[in-house]
Amino acid sequence: MKFGIFDHVDRSGLPLDEFYEQRLRITELYDRSGFHGYHVAEHHFTPLGIAASPSVYLSSVIQRTKRLRIGSLVYTLPLYHPLRLAEEICMLDHLSHGRLQVGLGRGISPIESHYYGESSDKETSRQVYQETLDILLAALTQKQVSYQGRYRQADNVPIELQPAQRPYPPLWMGVQSFENADFAAKYKMNMVCILEPEEMRSRIDRYRETWRKLHGEEPSQDILTGLSMFIVVADTDEKAAEVADRSYRKWFESFNYLYRLHGRSPMLGERANNFADLQKLGRGIAGSPETVTQFLSNKIDKAGINYLVGQFVFGDMSFEDASHSIDLFSRHVMPALGVVTQPA
Repeated sequence: MKFGIFDHVDRSGLPLDEFYEQRLRITELYDRSGFHGYHVAEHHFTPLGIAASPSVYLSSVIQRTKRLRIGSLVYTLPLYHPLRLAEEICMLDHLSHGRLQVGLGRGISPIESHYYGESSDKETSRQVYQETLDILLAALTQKQVSYQGRYRQADNVPIELQPAQRPYPPLWMGVQSFENADFAAKYKMNMVCILEPEEMRSRIDRYRETWRKLHGEEPSQDILTGLSMFIVVADTDEKAAEVADRSYRKWFESFNYLYRLHGRSPMLGERANNFADLQKLGRGIAGSPETVTQFLSNKIDKAGINYLVGQFVFGDMSFEDASHSIDLFSRHVMPALGVVTQPA
């Protein structure tokens, strides 16, 4: 079992220079606490995501960490020229000395894509994503790239930069549907889901089945299948619940910002508007180390995962509450779940 972090890098209310510095200090704490990976969302024109350019943000994270694997979850591929993104990935992989992880996806928000002039038609979006992915992977593995698609082209482009990790950094995908599980297996991607444990296990079973059919073998032990949820730890259940609910309400406001602006509902349905209801749905946990350990142990067993991804900092959570939560989690919860941490 490994543990990672998912971060929307959502606006807290602090001035942006203070906000970014505080987030970077938090990544230093993750690095010292023995976490495996730090995964950053990409969003645009919304307080839900202030790391609108994951590459720029991650270049700062690289300078503040030593062991933590870092990456996007996900780069919204239709918004990128694949050759430019390939160059950014190569640079980040070398700057991090091979710690980069690369999440790839079509994007969850049609509103954000529309602002960039991208089509909201599902079939067009799929084709743009596939062509962008084809060129990107070619640029990471070949010395020259030629490709003629309907939406993306490359004409005998010489490739100067190569990634540090060969053939390229580990790939990641956010998976909700069985179709996405098949796609992730096809490209040997690691995957993360935000689902109930029973639903998660069904996706993992499908993923492994497709992997065996396509590749004639089981996924290696290095391939991670993760479940993501909000996690807040405090000295008592009551304190954790207070911190979680206050912070979550701010996050919920940011999550719904663009949808409310356009008078529509979120793509994957409405979220719980308070942390207590979120916890009842199994999408988060707030409590003492003992409470959190018991909750997560049950979820891990039911989901059949080998990677737990916590969203530890969100909304207007203070640095003090966040750092105390992360410290309690790494010192008490991770070892109790069978992980021996080795803080720097």
